[in-house]
Amino acid sequence: MIRKRVLIVDDYPVVRDGLVSCIESTDYFSVCGTAATAAEALGAVKDLKPDLAVIDLSLPDRHGLELIRDLDGSVRMLVLSMHEERDYAERALNRGAHGYIMKGEPTDKVLSAMREVAEGRRYLSEAMTQRMLEIATRRGGRSSTERLTDRELEVFERIGNGMTTAQIAEELGLATKTIETYRENIKAKLELQNATELVRAGVLWVEGLQRDRNVPPGGAPTA
Repeated sequence: MIRKRVLIVDDYPVVRDGLVSCIESTDYFSVCGTAATAAEALGAVKDLKPDLAVIDLSLPDRHGLELIRDLDGSVRMLVLSMHEERDYAERALNRGAHGYIMKGEPTDKVLSAMREVAEGRRYLSEAMTQRMLEIATRRGGRSSTERLTDRELEVFERIGNGMTTAQIAEELGLATKTIETYRENIKAKLELQNATELVRAGVLWVEGLQRDRNVPPGGAPTA
């Protein structure tokens, strides 16, 4: 059997090496290349023509969602990220990705997700599939955050985690004034009056995410 060719896109060498080891241990996949940046990934897809690209969202030169949009369906794409699925999966699929799985999942699940996507299907966790069905039939709750751009959502999450403007700018590699502009945009879109309301809204939103992570669909909080 001809093995499916995989391109790994992640800026951490240890992650890339670990994925290479796992993938090469299978009879179904082989790694045709790796990339540490979005620019490298664009070139690799063009030159190597992989069957599947496994893409992290946190890349040093551009956000992974921008890379997915630029690839424009030229390759099957599975997002493998630490970013919470409930916040980014729908955005990733809307831009052209075919699946989303978090890095905390067991290796066999990651490989299963890769196979699903490589064979022409989509992959999401059961919880996210249910959530997207609910969203499709009932828009509400914290859906106001859907008005935010991908970068604004990144900034908003960091505000909720207690980071200052300077800290956010340093972590995202952006100018402080750029983060201040994002803060103003977020306030306008979420109809918040001042910085205090912005911080409070961010904290409440992050707390809501943390609660959701501990509550399975239709169940009680996990221990």
